[in-house]
Amino acid sequence: MPRKYSPKAQEEVKKAMKEYKKGKLTIGKSKKKVEKREQAVAIGLDQTRRKGGKVPKSKKQSKGK
Repeated sequence: MPRKYSPKAQEEVKKAMKEYKKGKLTIGKSKKKVEKREQAVAIGLDQTRRKGGKVPKSKKQSKGK
């Protein structure tokens, strides 16, 4: 099965998931605790995008403008 994301993206998601499992991952400026696994994955992918990693566009970006 082909990779869905680049190795850099996988590493960022892995870091985000570790923080999520420890209960230390927070959302943005509000610092609210992440409650869902999907949120943790999305945060990891977003961090990768900000660092310039190769990641597919988010659903919000890929819909028509």
